[in-house]
Amino acid sequence: MSDSGESPEPTDLRYHVDGELVPAAAATVHVEDRGFAYGDAAFETLRAYGGEVFRWDAHADRLADTCETLALDHGLSDADLKGRIDETLAANDLTDAYVKCSITRGRQPGTLDPQPEIDPTVVVIATPLPRGGVDSSPAHDGPATLQTTKTRKIPDRAIPAAAKTHNYLNGILARLELRVTGADEALILDPDGHVAEGATANVFFADGSALKTPSLDGPVLPGITRETVIETAEDEGIPVEEGTYTPSDVREADEVFLTNSTWEVRPVTRVDGLAVDADGEGVAGPLTTLLARLFDRRVEERYYDGERL
Repeated sequence: MSDSGESPEPTDLRYHVDGELVPAAAATVHVEDRGFAYGDAAFETLRAYGGEVFRWDAHADRLADTCETLALDHGLSDADLKGRIDETLAANDLTDAYVKCSITRGRQPGTLDPQPEIDPTVVVIATPLPRGGVDSSPAHDGPATLQTTKTRKIPDRAIPAAAKTHNYLNGILARLELRVTGADEALILDPDGHVAEGATANVFFADGSALKTPSLDGPVLPGITRETVIETAEDEGIPVEEGTYTPSDVREADEVFLTNSTWEVRPVTRVDGLAVDADGEGVAGPLTTLLARLFDRRVEERYYDGERL
């Protein structure tokens, strides 16, 4: 997906707000800020392993693309933004963490039309997560269940799916539908009824012929973890297909899993109430298990110097 996931509740943390580190309880933005008033803001959800942000360059590029889509010229360099993230991690003595970096258009007169000159609001928050890599504890509550929702993805012509903005009402509405069934994540369809993604995750499935995931030609967020999983599979000679799929394709798959920055690779055991695995035992399939392990190895080698290899 969205590469975003839910973060833990802050305790005695410090957040980075407009260049200053402040206690989380005192971290605020003005009520006239356009990010609050209109959702006029870009953000990235990131994960830190061993004190270093996972694939920062890819996240920085996606953030820049979102800001370009919004015509939000904040004037900050990638190095400046990365510095604020590093300062936030250091101030909280965090090496393994959930990180969210937001840039709004700042305060402007109370009209819908954005002004060309801006004084951006920049906020970085970080909360602790378990150590990643080999033999790590997942940052989720176990395998997920998926539920197809009536809420559909917004067409790209309305709000581009590749733009990661503060306007998350579409995902919120989809998540609200899950209260009926108790499913963990929404399976959201595009306007034509094809599978797009979850509320906060990209969707993968396997049917014995290939690893499959909805194409970015549809209203699908180009997830950083999604890209990493595709690269990992291709390196292993696993066929990967990006295409257009129906909910039935996912329901009838041999394996299904979700990806985002926080969850990494999260197995799915039920889709619309139907067991994914043939035995109905709720265990991750062999391909999901393999890709999760290979993902962990990549993280271990890159961010922990291979300590557990």
